Amino acid sequence: MLRIGQFTDTFLPVVDGVGRVALAYSETLCKMGHQVTVVSPMYDTGYRGGYPFELVDFQARSVPGMKQYRTGEAPWDAHYRKRIKMIPLDIVHAHSPFTAGSEAIRIAAQRKLPLVGTFHSKYYDDFLKVTKSETLAKAATKFVVNFFERCDEVWAVGSNTADVLRSYGYEGDIQVMPNGVTLRVAEPGAVEEVNRRWGLGRDPMVLFVGQMNWKKNILTVLEGCARLRAEGVKFHLILAGQGPDMKEIERKINSLGLHEMTYLAGHVTDVKLLDGLYSRATVFAFPSLYDAAPMVVREAAVMGTPSVMVRGSTAAEIIRDGENGYLCENDADDLARVIRTALEDTEKCRLIGEKAKETIPVPWEKILAKAAERYERLVTLNRDGLLKKKSVRVI
Repeated sequence: MLRIGQFTDTFLPVVDGVGRVALAYSETLCKMGHQVTVVSPMYDTGYRGGYPFELVDFQARSVPGMKQYRTGEAPWDAHYRKRIKMIPLDIVHAHSPFTAGSEAIRIAAQRKLPLVGTFHSKYYDDFLKVTKSETLAKAATKFVVNFFERCDEVWAVGSNTADVLRSYGYEGDIQVMPNGVTLRVAEPGAVEEVNRRWGLGRDPMVLFVGQMNWKKNILTVLEGCARLRAEGVKFHLILAGQGPDMKEIERKINSLGLHEMTYLAGHVTDVKLLDGLYSRATVFAFPSLYDAAPMVVREAAVMGTPSVMVRGSTAAEIIRDGENGYLCENDADDLARVIRTALEDTEKCRLIGEKAKETIPVPWEKILAKAAERYERLVTLNRDGLLKKKSVRVI
């Protein structure tokens, strides 16, 4: 049994991709018999019972321009420091290079523990959007590289994602540790509930699930669907999620004349309803150039729904065009062409969805068994004095 610290800057009730991965790690490792402590900025002070792991959070404030996220300085929260001091750990795993990552470095150095860091996101893109300066974005990216250089082992969620970290300037070894998914079947009546709630009838449905953020390439989805509408193709579009660009996205839907066939479902927390959406969808449109290993594509595949993704994108690493999904160019016209192909040949689309179900989802238990082996190896090396420790400053 290992005592594992999972450090993440996003966690419940925020359910972005990284937060969901950290949650899956924590829950699955506990099922495997390990003891897990999650360290995160404080998002909610309400009742949080029922977790199989310990949640130790620290005081935090909203991030300017990204109000759904929180940041803080864990070492200056006296209550947090008293709590974390009482919790024994064998290894530290950071899912973010920022606030939680800095605390992971501090704890690992202070207690002489091995530190794992997972690279999840294209941080340069985020920095550029916030700062609107290539110079500042590159400087911030160097901070990210410096964080991973301080880790004893670096993981990436895919081979293409590892290449992104290398393009930032990281020169060390990288272990590929892909994301998993929870295997399940849609509950009886889930699809009927989706049809009833949004009045879909028998028409095809295109689905997007994710942050309502332009960085997800939602504009290409909307413009592609507007082209299909202009050609007289009958279908519905559902966008599920929340985010900073929700109002602008709604205005764009109206300006493109999509308002009568498009539904903004908001943040869907009901797993039964989400599974119903995936199952009801003819295709899952996810042309994001930002995402690394999106959980939503795997969840769609669990329900037998094929995804449409941009050819050559990091996120599309798991897609074989025409076999277990569809690939398009990063262009609204080509996205419309691919979606039209799927909607017109529903039998082939169904078979591609079945192949996606066979080839894409990997259960979290299998992924975490491999992760636990890596943890054990690092803990053993550390215990035997064979792990070369990084030089870091302890606050």
